[in-house]
Amino acid sequence: SILALHNLGYACVPGKGVEKDMTKALQFWTKAAMQGHAESRYNLGCDEFQKENYHRAARHYLISAKMGHKDSIENIKKLFMTGFVTKEQYDDALKGYQDALEETKSH
Repeated sequence: SILALHNLGYACVPGKGVEKDMTKALQFWTKAAMQGHAESRYNLGCDEFQKENYHRAARHYLISAKMGHKDSIENIKKLFMTGFVTKEQYDDALKGYQDALEETKSH
């Protein structure tokens, strides 16, 4: 399941019950993200951010923000304030985030 992939990724970071392996964590999160898991997508963005791949991080954050992930919006805002995200991208992310919240409320 998507959640299992996400959780396996988290287990690999500190090595809880499995071997510590960030590469495997990223592989699990990539699989979960490709299936629509917002937090896994956000984690991929965080990894890119730590590697100073800000434009790649922004792409991950934009996708997860449009799925309703709040921390992604905060990170997009930081990237906007430092010039790595355009106003258009920031506005698009905010609209997507708000749409996702509305979608959640209507169900």
